[in-house]
Amino acid sequence: MTDHKKIATEARKKVLEMIYRAQGSHIGSNFSCIDILSALFEKMDLEKDKFILSKGWAAASIYYFLAEKGVIPKEDLERYCRPGEEEYIGLIEPRGKFGLEFAGGSMGYGLPAGIGFALGKKLNNEEGKIHVLLSDGEMQIGTTWESILIAKQYNLSNLIAWIDNNRLQAMGRTKDILDIEPLDERVKSFGWAVQRVDGHNFEKIKSALQSASNSSPNMIICDTIKGKGVSFMENNNLWHYANIKQDDYEKALVELNG
Repeated sequence: MTDHKKIATEARKKVLEMIYRAQGSHIGSNFSCIDILSALFEKMDLEKDKFILSKGWAAASIYYFLAEKGVIPKEDLERYCRPGEEEYIGLIEPRGKFGLEFAGGSMGYGLPAGIGFALGKKLNNEEGKIHVLLSDGEMQIGTTWESILIAKQYNLSNLIAWIDNNRLQAMGRTKDILDIEPLDERVKSFGWAVQRVDGHNFEKIKSALQSASNSSPNMIICDTIKGKGVSFMENNNLWHYANIKQDDYEKALVELNG
C-alpha cells in the first residue's frame, strides 16, 4: 500500500526547502494542496490525462511531483526561482513543457482551459481525464461559473475540477470577501456531480476520484488547512505571501521531520 503520508511529508520538506532557498512565497497555499496532489499524481496517467494547475502559485509542489513521476529531472528542482531562471518560476508558464499544456496564475483561467481540453478529447473520442486544481478564491470568479455552465452544456464527464478549499485567500477569509458556501449545493444545482471530502484524508481523496461520475462533469471539493503540516503556518494567512526566514525554516523542518 502506498504510504501517502510519507510521500506528502517528503514533498512538504522539499517544497519548503525550494521556497526558502529561492526566498519565494506562497508556502501556505502549496502546503494546503500537497495531500491532494500526493493521491492524484499516483493515479494519473500523464500519457492520457491532462493536469491543469489553475492556482499557479503552487508551482513548487507541481515541480516536485513531476520530478517524482520522472517527467522532469529531480536536479532541476534546485533551479526553482533562482536568479535568471526562466523555466522553473513561481507561477508555472509551461509553454508545452513539463508534461503540462496550461497553467494559471491570474485567477479564473484554469477551468476555461480545462473545458477546452475536455471538449477536444470528447470530440476526438480520446481516452483520459482532464484534472483542474483550483483555489477556493477562484470560485468567486465569473469565468469559473461560466465554465461550470459550459461543462454541463456539453456534458463533459471527462472533466474533474478539484477545489483546494482552505478558506483563505490573499486578503483574508474567503467567506468575508465573497462567501462561496454552500459550494457543493451550488455546483450541484448546475448539474455537476459533486463530492466533498477531507482534503488531508488520502483514502477519501482516492475514493472520490474512483467514484467520479461517468455521465456528468465532476467537482471534488477538498476541505483543507492552509499551511498544513507546520503548526505556526496552519490557518495563518501571513504565510499566504511571505519570505521564510532561517529560524522559521529550521522550526518548520523540525516539525516535518518530527
